[in-house]
Amino acid sequence: MTFADLPLNKFLRNAIDDLGFTDPTPIQAETFSIIRGGKNIVGIAQTGTGKTLAFLLPVLTDLKFSKQLAPRILILVPTRELVLQVVEQAELLTKYSNTRIMGVYGGTNMNTQKDLVAQGCDVLVATPGRLYDLALAGSLKLNKINKLIIDEVDVMLDLGFIFQLTNIFELVPERRQNIMFSATMTEEVDQLITDFFFDPVRVAIAVSGTPLDNIAQICYELPNFYTKGNLIKELLAEIEVFKKVLIFTSSKKNADRMFEYLSEIYEPEMGIIHSNKSQNYRIRTIRQFDEGAIRILLTTDVMARGLDLDQISHVINVDVPTYPENYMHRIGRTGRAEKEGDAILLYTPKEIPAKEAIESLMDYQIPLGSLPEHLEKATQLIPEERKKPGEHKNHNRNSGKDLAGPAFHEKSAKNSKTNLGGKYRRELAKKYKKRKTRGDKLQNNKKKKKR
Repeated sequence: MTFADLPLNKFLRNAIDDLGFTDPTPIQAETFSIIRGGKNIVGIAQTGTGKTLAFLLPVLTDLKFSKQLAPRILILVPTRELVLQVVEQAELLTKYSNTRIMGVYGGTNMNTQKDLVAQGCDVLVATPGRLYDLALAGSLKLNKINKLIIDEVDVMLDLGFIFQLTNIFELVPERRQNIMFSATMTEEVDQLITDFFFDPVRVAIAVSGTPLDNIAQICYELPNFYTKGNLIKELLAEIEVFKKVLIFTSSKKNADRMFEYLSEIYEPEMGIIHSNKSQNYRIRTIRQFDEGAIRILLTTDVMARGLDLDQISHVINVDVPTYPENYMHRIGRTGRAEKEGDAILLYTPKEIPAKEAIESLMDYQIPLGSLPEHLEKATQLIPEERKKPGEHKNHNRNSGKDLAGPAFHEKSAKNSKTNLGGKYRRELAKKYKKRKTRGDKLQNNKKKKKR
């Protein structure tokens, strides 16, 4: 099947030709007629398989011109970067039509976005938090929504957006088409579908643990964090091979540490983004990386999902992600659109169980690479790798050696008696059926004297 075989309107067909797309991906071909038919649908496909186009093409095909201000199509995504990407993709597809596309997200002035939504739009792309804030403020009406699209729903639930999602479901009309895409089918996702989706068609193109055939994987065992940095320095020196590199860490601290460590050599050609960076800085850095102004981008899992960046030659995992599925999302940033890519996993002995969990999920053992003979082993350790201080040392030389044993002689008859708490406790407990204190006894005596 080609895009020419799909019943697209002439505006979309011209835009597709301009973009140079010829053949739809499996998820795009499989879901097009289902979405266009108006049925609820849940699409499960790996990252990098073209899910954004899979929901944009069918909904835009049947979108008619309207002057109404309230949006008719609502697309929810988990991050600000994804809002910008979906808006950009939608604008490219609607360049020959007068469809109004708008994106709203947190981290920017809300009053500015209130003014924007007041101007009206046909398609609204939003993060759940900012959308809910605008709806509560009365600036945005959702009563005309007829198609609700939720992309990367598993990430939304991981980020704690379940409260906003359930409230948004109450704000949009009951009679609507629900379209949901995810890379993994977790228990939380399945529960969300059960609670809010009526009889959806399920389309699964690839299991989340299936390794991508066009991505070559290799792993290296290293003793500590900064030795990993030394190996990365060695690898990045091969400029002709490592042309465009995305480096993942599991935390913002580790991203900052590795950036500082690598910047001694590669600072002019490096960038870093994570949630502590400002929105403008993140947008500018992503644009520089995408356009080739910088060769190396360090980030956390905020970049592991949804972002479509071209021509990434290598993905390097500085550490092993806690959740095995995240590894699949990370390496899915390379080898996109059926192009070949390379993924490298660095791990310490402590991370072996997490690495084995990834291999178990994929049912594939990642080949172990040989380290360069001259690789320098770092002596500097990050705080998490240092031994934690234990209890204060006991300087008693006999501590732990001599265990307490029986006494030298038997206890006397007096000392061997069991302490029953005294006559007061025993007798008053019987009399009053409950425990009395000394204060109770004094109070009772006072009452007797008064009588």
